[in-house]
Amino acid sequence: MLSPRELMDVALKATVVPVLRESGFTGSYPHFRRAHVTHVDLLTFQFDVNGGGFLIEIARCGVGGITTQTGKHIPASKVRIWDLHADDRFQIKPGDGSGTGNWFRYESGRYDNVANEVLEKLPVAHDYWSQRV
Repeated sequence: MLSPRELMDVALKATVVPVLRESGFTGSYPHFRRAHVTHVDLLTFQFDVNGGGFLIEIARCGVGGITTQTGKHIPASKVRIWDLHADDRFQIKPGDGSGTGNWFRYESGRYDNVANEVLEKLPVAHDYWSQRV
């Protein structure tokens, strides 16, 4: 029997990941990237360690990758969201405010509905990236 988190993973992989692929994203769930000539768009699903919820974090890095605050260089093909400073990331969630109560919540067992809610929020990511050209 699958856990609630695994059921949410199944719903996201069936509903959201194909849309990301159609938009040019590569990578393995939950981490995705879309390479352009001048930059790389990053997207990841970040799950609540206590279970029942997640948000989407997005960011952009240059094609040369990044150098972390500790001086470590990470090529663009390996950069993940958490490699970037928090100020360089944007969170997508259905509610406003801080705290996991404003994240996408799936405790109700409505996994497909939550996945569709994510699809409705993806334009926020496209707006974010288009403002950073």
